[in-house]
Amino acid sequence: MERTNAMKKTLSLLLLIALLCGLLTGCGGGKAESAGAAGGTLTLNVYNWGEYISDGSEDSYDTIAEFERWYQETYGQKVKVNYDTYASNEDMYAKLSAGAVSYDVIIPSDYMIARMADEGLLLELDFDNIPNYVNIDETFRSLYYDPDNKYTVPYVFGAIGILYDANQVDPADVTGWDLLWNEKYAGSILQFNNPRDAFGTAMYRLGIDVNSTDKSDWDKAYDALMEQRPLRYGLVMDEIYNLMGSGEAAIGVYYTGDYFFMLDGQSGDVDLRFCAPEHTNLYVDAMCIPKCCQNKELAERFINFMLEHDAAVANALYTCDASPNRLVYTDEAYREEMGEEALEILYPDRREFAETYNKVAFRNLPPEILEYMNTLWENVKIS
Repeated sequence: MERTNAMKKTLSLLLLIALLCGLLTGCGGGKAESAGAAGGTLTLNVYNWGEYISDGSEDSYDTIAEFERWYQETYGQKVKVNYDTYASNEDMYAKLSAGAVSYDVIIPSDYMIARMADEGLLLELDFDNIPNYVNIDETFRSLYYDPDNKYTVPYVFGAIGILYDANQVDPADVTGWDLLWNEKYAGSILQFNNPRDAFGTAMYRLGIDVNSTDKSDWDKAYDALMEQRPLRYGLVMDEIYNLMGSGEAAIGVYYTGDYFFMLDGQSGDVDLRFCAPEHTNLYVDAMCIPKCCQNKELAERFINFMLEHDAAVANALYTCDASPNRLVYTDEAYREEMGEEALEILYPDRREFAETYNKVAFRNLPPEILEYMNTLWENVKIS
């Protein structure tokens, strides 16, 4: 009897160890076959910004459906993509770092990529599974956030600028960042609802280094955001589309590509314009695989698919963002559809972009400065 009980305990312990090993292995990123039995349906979990992929609406290219179709035709196995969205890098980071969810592909901005890489939250890519990486322009390789090209494949790039309704705003007032603090437009100004971008607008206005490690610089930016408080309609992210497009707000600050996206949705009595301040943030958002990935090979194949001509052009047209993919900006149909005005704003000289980017891009801040910024930001939000 004692022997039988001992054997049962031993078997139970072995089963428990096997189960734990299986769970731990999954958290480290498995092969494509680990997501489902042979011949079954694989699952790919993608976490991306809102309005950041051509989704099949209004007869547009359906990226997810096309990938699922292509994968089955190419590899003989079905795949189901679960696609979730976030409104800011900080929201994405909080959800992933909490460990409660598992995603296979994410598309953060440069400074967040640097942070996640420093914290060991990203997996190195196997570029044998991403041969279409050759389509990425050399300008967008080896940038500061991934100097050895280990973790990322660039997806879009752009700048932060000021949007305004020319039917509500005097053109003489559009002189740069001061417009966001102009008392004439009190109650009609939209500010970013994320700390890094919001503090950035104040710091650019004040001529402060946006990557400063001096807390007094962050105090000055905080004071500016508090000064702006009575002038603001609100703190927003994707809500800006409706508020600016409907004319409910007159002034906002957002990303270049989203301006052109909003032009298509503006009402008849709204005349949206774009102002590129002399000093502003340039950014790159890139596809990465987080450490919690359950299906690394499948994730890499998805990234590779996103670099194909049809998918890359369709996504660039849908999002109106600038693409680092050579197949996009050399495509005549794409250039004709976007128009010269958009191309001039979206695609600056690449050498000039690289030089400027290295000077003005957000960097990963030291932990104590990040904590200080977030504390100040909580006060901005509740004020």
